[in-house]
Amino acid sequence: MENTAKKPCVVLGVTGGIAAYKACELLRLLQKRGIDVFVVMTKNACRFVAPLTFETLSGHPVATDTFERPATWEVEHIALAKRADLFVIAPATANVLGKLACGIADDMLTTTAMATRAPLLLAPAMNTGMWESAAVQQNVQTLRARGAHIVGPASGHLACGDSGAGKLEDVEVIAARAQALLSPKRDMEGLRVLVTAGPSREMIDPVRYLTNRSSGKMGYAVARAAQRRGAQVTLLSGPAALTPPADVTLVPFTTTQELLKQATALAPQMDVVVQAAAPADYRAEEVAKSKIKKRGGEALTLRLVENPDVAAAIGAGKRPGQVLVGFAAETDDVLTNAQAKLARKRLDLIVANDVTQPGAGFDVDTNIVTLITEADTRSLPLMSKDEAAERILDRAMALREERARKA
Repeated sequence: MENTAKKPCVVLGVTGGIAAYKACELLRLLQKRGIDVFVVMTKNACRFVAPLTFETLSGHPVATDTFERPATWEVEHIALAKRADLFVIAPATANVLGKLACGIADDMLTTTAMATRAPLLLAPAMNTGMWESAAVQQNVQTLRARGAHIVGPASGHLACGDSGAGKLEDVEVIAARAQALLSPKRDMEGLRVLVTAGPSREMIDPVRYLTNRSSGKMGYAVARAAQRRGAQVTLLSGPAALTPPADVTLVPFTTTQELLKQATALAPQMDVVVQAAAPADYRAEEVAKSKIKKRGGEALTLRLVENPDVAAAIGAGKRPGQVLVGFAAETDDVLTNAQAKLARKRLDLIVANDVTQPGAGFDVDTNIVTLITEADTRSLPLMSKDEAAERILDRAMALREERARKA
């Protein structure tokens, strides 16, 4: 009997960057995974790869011109938008990221992307300076907050001769991410998840404070991933220059003591608690009531007192069935320190990383982590923080299932 099941459909947007030729390989990989692919190209993309190439590979006409008369009577960009189960743009240039973030639809690709209700997967590729610019980073944050998925960019030698972040992510990785989005996990339906993220600020005087380099990106990635998987997510966030993920409950904190109060009040109601925040270990014993002035070269001494241990406090109140996940950002004896924290704070899983490693430190979109439980240790390679978030939740859910089987 013939299988008449409908193939999943990806609309593949190709923009005008040197990495456009890699979209041909991505198309073939998607087809090998049983996915039907329709291609939309910008005019600049056509200067790198001829539309005929994509037509031959896909077996479908390639859409390039909003005003070109279609072969059949239908508004082409709307028809493609409705057909898509997933909209992938690879490569995604700085130009198209800016257009999508600002709601500009002035060609076939951007009008189709604006009209679709399908998930959006973006694979940026550009010069390192462009990728690291404030404008591009803000646009990426805006798109992520609206629910767009970002894969890459990778780091390496670029076509312009520079080396650094900006290289199109490996097409195997993009294809795997696309397939995962077409068959999303919903294994956290109905679960209540608390995620803490970002740094604390401990005031010294009305102007200054003690803090750390945490950006909040890892915690925000975990919150996004848990929400996608069906959880009811509460994000307890310190001061972070990030747009909160859509459809999560945001609860702000500033100091470690505020984090402690909020976290211990919320945690007992939660099924999973992921503590990615970086609370300060110390605070000023006394906060000056007015701005501390220079003293003509005289040294300033600050007397600090230890802050409460938030993770230990949550662990002390752990209830049966809860899964507690902690983080250990270390510079020395990473595994030893992380394993000690796992036991001391009554955690089920701790995510350890050496923040001195390239790509695993602060203010980057990648991480290199080791997942440690009482039973085993699993080291993961360099990957995006979004992918790391998925792997962390995979491990947390596996622990939950193991516990349920033993109960």
